[in-house]
Amino acid sequence: MSIAVVVGGQFGSEGKGKVTAHLTRNRNYDVTVRCGGPNSGHTVTIDGDQYVLQQIPAGVVDPGTQLYLAAGCLINLDILLEEIEHFDLDSNRLLIDDNAVIIQDEYIEEEKERKLRERISSTCSGTGVAVAKRSLRSDDVQLASEVADLDPYTGDVAKQVQQAHDSGQDVVIEGTQGFGLSVYHSSNYPYTTSRDTTAASFVGEVGISPLEVSKVIMVLRTFPIRVPGNSGPLPNEIDWETIQHESGYPHLIEERTSVTERIRRVGRFDLDIVEQAVQANSPSEIALMGTDFLDYDNLDAESFPGLTSEAQDFIANLETNLDTPVSMAGTGPFDEDLIDRGE
Repeated sequence: MSIAVVVGGQFGSEGKGKVTAHLTRNRNYDVTVRCGGPNSGHTVTIDGDQYVLQQIPAGVVDPGTQLYLAAGCLINLDILLEEIEHFDLDSNRLLIDDNAVIIQDEYIEEEKERKLRERISSTCSGTGVAVAKRSLRSDDVQLASEVADLDPYTGDVAKQVQQAHDSGQDVVIEGTQGFGLSVYHSSNYPYTTSRDTTAASFVGEVGISPLEVSKVIMVLRTFPIRVPGNSGPLPNEIDWETIQHESGYPHLIEERTSVTERIRRVGRFDLDIVEQAVQANSPSEIALMGTDFLDYDNLDAESFPGLTSEAQDFIANLETNLDTPVSMAGTGPFDEDLIDRGE
């Protein structure tokens, strides 16, 4: 059946968790596989409450969805165990690849000592050092298979994903961050994350053939963001007050980073970075978040024809410029604030 990859087309925080949660709830995906590390938080809504997930896949919103952490994952053990306890996950539902790497406390301290936050606005989660240590084959690297607390959960994720696919189940691979942060492909090095952020790399982290992938869903924002501080260029940067004024929002709408709780930088839509992301990922469909930031009236929209003319024109121009259909439109901050043409 279907293997879908969810990727970000800008600088992260596009809404990949929201889209992944929607796929499991509404398009009946059976398995969710998360890539990356705890430097990326994905926000989901469960029973009206929002949760920021740093390790567990967003598919946790659906009790029937299997949850896997890829071999390419970097794991903060404290955060992972806290999320396991919070969602009461057992080994029948959660599988962590044997080869996922554990982030040690000293990795976090090393990033702080290297002043990564001051230099490039890193979250200093230890993810970058963990990536480097793994690449160096350092003797202090600890794999998930070597952690007693994870014994019930570890195994071969690639094998299980392939078996799920072969048996007719639908799988979504949940990428992290955005194309503009790729350590390989961003034009703003060193203002990047420590990994590649393309669909091909996420598939590689899981360990399956790219030929098995049937669709790539690229998530975009009407107003892209970057983390605050010295985080690199953001074309056409504006402030949140400008968006509030232009959209007609009746209250402040500033956003904060999901991991460090700092106010995000925001800019107007930039087609150049998105065209590069499309070239690298060849998405089969696009999910556009933030139509309510174009116009507050979109907050109550329940269908594409119900969106304001400004939002419909924005979507039409996007489809023309990128030659890719916009299948989903986000109309607010919660999971249910999503219109899906594909349902």
